[in-house]
Amino acid sequence: MLRLCFMMCCCLMCCSAYSDVRLPQLVGNGMVLQRDAPINIWGWADAGEKITIGFRGNYHTIADKNGRWKIVLHAMKAGGPYAMEINAGNHIVLNDILIGDVWFCSGQSNMVLPMERVKEKYPDEIASANYPQIRNFFVKTESDVTKIHEDVLPGKWVKADPENVLSFGAASWFFAKKLYLKYHVPIGIINSSVGGTPVQAWVSENGLKNNVTYSHRVARFHDGSYIDSVMKVKPEPVDPANTEIHDKGLNGSVTWYNPAYVPDKWHHFWLPGYWADQGIKNLNGVVWFRKEFTLPAGVESQPAKLLFGRMIDADQTYVNGHLVGNITYQYPPRRYNVPVGLLKPGKNIIVIRLTNFTGKGGFVPDKSYNLNIGGQLIDLRGDWLYRVGQAFLPTDKKMAAIFSAQNEPTGLYNTMVAPAINYTIKGLLWYQGESNADKAAEYGQLLKALITDWRQQWQQGKLPFIYAQLPNFNEVQYLPAESNWAILREGQLKALSQPNTAMAVTIDAGEWNDIHPLNKKDVGERLAIAAENLAYKETGTVASGPIYQSALVQGNHIQISFKNVGAGLTIHDGDELEQFAIAGANKKFVWAKAKIEGDKVIVWSDGVISPLYVRYAWADNPEGANLYNKEGLPASPFRTDNQ
Repeated sequence: MLRLCFMMCCCLMCCSAYSDVRLPQLVGNGMVLQRDAPINIWGWADAGEKITIGFRGNYHTIADKNGRWKIVLHAMKAGGPYAMEINAGNHIVLNDILIGDVWFCSGQSNMVLPMERVKEKYPDEIASANYPQIRNFFVKTESDVTKIHEDVLPGKWVKADPENVLSFGAASWFFAKKLYLKYHVPIGIINSSVGGTPVQAWVSENGLKNNVTYSHRVARFHDGSYIDSVMKVKPEPVDPANTEIHDKGLNGSVTWYNPAYVPDKWHHFWLPGYWADQGIKNLNGVVWFRKEFTLPAGVESQPAKLLFGRMIDADQTYVNGHLVGNITYQYPPRRYNVPVGLLKPGKNIIVIRLTNFTGKGGFVPDKSYNLNIGGQLIDLRGDWLYRVGQAFLPTDKKMAAIFSAQNEPTGLYNTMVAPAINYTIKGLLWYQGESNADKAAEYGQLLKALITDWRQQWQQGKLPFIYAQLPNFNEVQYLPAESNWAILREGQLKALSQPNTAMAVTIDAGEWNDIHPLNKKDVGERLAIAAENLAYKETGTVASGPIYQSALVQGNHIQISFKNVGAGLTIHDGDELEQFAIAGANKKFVWAKAKIEGDKVIVWSDGVISPLYVRYAWADNPEGANLYNKEGLPASPFRTDNQ
């Protein structure tokens, strides 16, 4: 009898636990719900269970045979904070809920790049970020090509304050703040972004059905044996720690970072720079760098930080023989705290063990390389010493992953978009493209597919879709040339043919040496300006910089017309117009002269008698592109030879 009672109690407990209503991660304390639109609240429970929601009214539903349920709340005006009660087999209370505008923000690294990475550029922004009605939900990275997930990984809504804002995406923060200051309604950001990922990873299987290449790829994912076979193949990357047994700098009688070590057979190196440009040819491996410098008395009691630009790829940085920091890949800026007392009056030594796996190793130029001691900056650029510790054999190079679901079609839609499509939103924000630059010609169609797909999935009509055109990047070319980045920007430009879309032009917001430029304020605020016009119906707001409309050949001149002229065209720097190129039937482009006449630009070259085609800012990094409207927004790059 005791055994029977025990079994019955266990059964009842299990049934009760199973019947408890469960909410998705996005539906939680502190959430922002969309104003002026029906609001979806959904979740899971036992099949046939009755669910009741109390939120400015009472709502009821019954879970279907699979335990899924959804309740649609009536449209509400902006306001809050409110509480929500959900009753089923259990009782849930959600607090601090706001009604405002919700934006789903997605893309790759430049959308996810946090305020923490730009804190030196925007210290005042962070210190003053006391906006509790701006809230962020960061969707954690998860990928899967085999099935659609019901929910995202655990997360929570957080309010903007000087501490929390460091985790907000920088572009989305400046976007949200500008809208909040203009409309004074709560702003919710759902940031679902993953660095280094291609656009096709964010599109559903249905959204890719008209793309032969990617739909065929997705079809293979339904074959379990195929997935098993590709997942079994693993690369053998080089772990920096595993190189230590072959590194001369770590295997002598005195390690090269030890202050007692006397450098011998070291060469001079001008920092910053790449070692391929300073006497080291075709080396992937470990190179040590060393600099001695003198400090005055009193430094031992001062807090210090080493601010050391960017290094390619992995570093271990030592000050006076002590490891002060290490990062295993190239993109993060090095910002290492130096413990009080480690620096000393007189001679000090910095030693960097730098490992690169592919491409040009070294120190990225045009970055800050200094030591901050109590607020005083000591410039550490200049003459250093280097010595090679290890050269990797070709088979030792770090390999890219053979199969990564987050880089495959549908791989991120299934896990980081599909679970959010029930959440009612104001619009969609997109910043991506860098990972598609090697196949730039296909980007325009893929972006259009993404726009169409997401609108169909959300079932909120033609949701406003606003995106950032890629900024300038890579070395400057001083003659007209072809460019994958320009082709990709053209695909983004042509996606404006989709209804209810807008594009923020950022051709002046990049950095030639950094795929993650720090200027996220201009990007975010230009996205917000586009939203004011498109989503908030501010018809007097000029949505972007000038957009190419048409070209008219007039003898030896070509007349270019634009949309989004605003108060008029202007030359941003007051100089002559630059970055216009012109060609005849042979399509051999040469630099052209250009001038503004009213709301048009006239382009010509004395060397092209019968011009047919014009290009503007057609380069990876079109330095000097200076056509703007008087609202201060740059013109989009374009070409007329591919109409």
